[in-house]
Amino acid sequence: MHTAEPEGRRTFLAWVSGSIAAMIGLTVGIPLIGYTILPALKRRKPEWTEIGTVDDLQPEAPKEMTCMYSVADGWQKTTVRKTVWAVKRRTGEITVYSPLCTHLGCGYRWEPERHQFHCPCHNSIFAIDGSVLAGPAPRPLDTLPVKVERGRIWVIYKEFKAGTSVKIEL
Repeated sequence: MHTAEPEGRRTFLAWVSGSIAAMIGLTVGIPLIGYTILPALKRRKPEWTEIGTVDDLQPEAPKEMTCMYSVADGWQKTTVRKTVWAVKRRTGEITVYSPLCTHLGCGYRWEPERHQFHCPCHNSIFAIDGSVLAGPAPRPLDTLPVKVERGRIWVIYKEFKAGTSVKIEL
């Protein structure tokens, strides 16, 4: 009858040792996971970038403007330069378009003599309001968030999935 007692102690000591090892593992593992994995899962905070002034735009005459913003990749910070198309309506409202065609992501240009945007890669044609006039483009030009403060135009640069009928942010 004395044999059951040491077996109970061994089981108890094994359970206590395992519990202590698990607590040590969690104490070290949770901060390690938080430090290494969570930053990769975190969405980048949108950054408002100034692209010019309202006075830089003429009504109903789209203008290609430069958008510069910072991108952090680990410890390295890089300044990225992109262009956008800004349109000032006769009402004073400003619309800013992504510079990428919605068909395959090619760059397009404004053709003032035809009063429309034209993508030379596959001949998609867009009206000044961004709507599709011709070509294989599956949706209108993608608009970007825009605000005007004290006469200055600010945008958040974003890219969207090309080739889909729905606007999907990348």
